[in-house]
Amino acid sequence: MSKIAVILVRGLVGIRHDIKETLFYLNLRKKHACAIIEDTQVTRGMLQKVQDYVTFGEVSDDVLKELAAKRRKDDNKEVYFLAPPKGGFERKGIKKSFVNGGALGDRKEAINLLLTKMM
Repeated sequence: MSKIAVILVRGLVGIRHDIKETLFYLNLRKKHACAIIEDTQVTRGMLQKVQDYVTFGEVSDDVLKELAAKRRKDDNKEVYFLAPPKGGFERKGIKKSFVNGGALGDRKEAINLLLTKMM
């Protein structure tokens, strides 16, 4: 089973209660927080619900090991607090989807590049 990295790109101010609750279930409570979750049908449904606030994709094992070495805290939760990406997000900003040149939604394998920029 593969792992998915989910990064909260936008803030939590002024969003609907059900979306905020779903973000809390994913352990995303701060901007630029990254959670590593299992790829299941339930989590895919949760990601579809919050796709206007997060970016996600399948993370490689190499990037996952580097992330754990650099950003891991003492507790065993799969949550990492990252810095803003060096060079910024994509050209159209954090309000457009990734396929339209923005930063939101499913990135597939491009999440590895974003994670290395944010470490």
